[in-house]
Amino acid sequence: MFPVILIPLLLILKPDNPDEGSFWGAWSDLVGWCVAILGQAIRIGVIGLVYIVRGGRDHKVHADDLVTDGIFAHCRNPLYVGNLLILLGLFIIHNNLWVYLLGIPFFLTAYMAIVAAEEFFLSGKFGKDYQVYCHSTNRWFPKLKGLISTFRSMYFHWKRVVAKDYSSFSYWVLAAILIMFEEWYYYFRDSHQSNLWLTVLIIALLADLLIFFISRKYKKAGKLAD
Repeated sequence: MFPVILIPLLLILKPDNPDEGSFWGAWSDLVGWCVAILGQAIRIGVIGLVYIVRGGRDHKVHADDLVTDGIFAHCRNPLYVGNLLILLGLFIIHNNLWVYLLGIPFFLTAYMAIVAAEEFFLSGKFGKDYQVYCHSTNRWFPKLKGLISTFRSMYFHWKRVVAKDYSSFSYWVLAAILIMFEEWYYYFRDSHQSNLWLTVLIIALLADLLIFFISRKYKKAGKLAD
């Protein structure tokens, strides 16, 4: 359901004017990109150190092992934290009041429901070990203490990051670019900034597509295997 909700929110509702003269209007695009990039950075850290499959099996929650190292030693749901930050970044770029009012509660509720289902399963399967892990590790807010030591003590799998996350990265970047195309259409196409704005967006779009297809090609060729 996520795309069914997200696409109408971002592509049907009109984005706010990023050049309306207010301080927030002028900086919302930059702030949104920074928040989304922070979310992507968290995802990269998680996948690069210890990857965990969160898609389930046979439409049910599944886990072979209780993963408690890597970024999971600092936060129990770091991938979801990264996802929420990426979504928040897209909402800030769009900067429509209704997108905030509808999108933020929906996705927070959805992820809270997902986490509740997973915690119920993990508690039943791993028992005391999982309870000890929950007691020492926050559900949402990462512990920053020892984070550098975690990265220094483990091998970082760059190939796995590209193989597992290139599509997610390309999709949210595409969404952000399309929002900015909307901004150009509504606010800049008849201005003196029109050609520059459109050129930058087209270059960004082509770069995003190039990254997607090159990564896909290398993955299909087996060159991104661990």
